[in-house]
Amino acid sequence: MALEWVVLGYAAAAEAIMVLLLTIPGLNALRKGLVAVTRNLLKPFLSIVPFCLFLLMDIYWKYETRPNCESSDSCTPTEHLRHQKSIMKSQRNALLIAAALTFYWLLYSVTHLVVRVEQLNQRVQRLKNQE
Repeated sequence: MALEWVVLGYAAAAEAIMVLLLTIPGLNALRKGLVAVTRNLLKPFLSIVPFCLFLLMDIYWKYETRPNCESSDSCTPTEHLRHQKSIMKSQRNALLIAAALTFYWLLYSVTHLVVRVEQLNQRVQRLKNQE
């Protein structure tokens, strides 16, 4: 299962980099190309949503089927440590899922806003040229 988390991490990092590049001021010359690339990548990145839901279900299943190790009498120290590591990994993975979904939503919103601003700027230029 580690490969799925690596893929999700790389996808979230790519989304974060694209959001950062779209929002950095001063990249007006590259913005058209960045917007075109981002708009073309939004549909493939949409597959992150069902992938995250699958991984969230996996976390839930592992949570429901894990052995109960709450009292120190029923577990050895090794089992208790393993139980704690499992909980920490589940929490980390849940944060990664939340980050990936949040970055996708931000990427979609920012791309939509940048395209809308470009359209409005073109409309203003046409109105200025008509006057």
